[in-house]
Amino acid sequence: MAADPAMQPAGRIDRSIDDFEEEFARESRIEAQRRRDLRVRAANRSRARNIVKGEQRGRVRFGVLFLCLTATVVIVVAVMFETLAWLVGG
Repeated sequence: MAADPAMQPAGRIDRSIDDFEEEFARESRIEAQRRRDLRVRAANRSRARNIVKGEQRGRVRFGVLFLCLTATVVIVVAVMFETLAWLVGG
């Protein structure tokens, strides 16, 4: 049996729609994967920023601690020698 010529365009349209649907599904999968990758990259960048901020805060805190300890040592030494001079000089 020969195919009816009137049915051929409909067959092409069906194939074209099927191809379009397959391509759409493939593009949807690719786009979903891209969104997942972008989320992972954003989370990694955020984590890296938090680590850097923590390191910077740690440096600042250490600097403040160092200055406070140094100031305390200087004040204690000065007061100690002033007290010793007062006691000895009497």
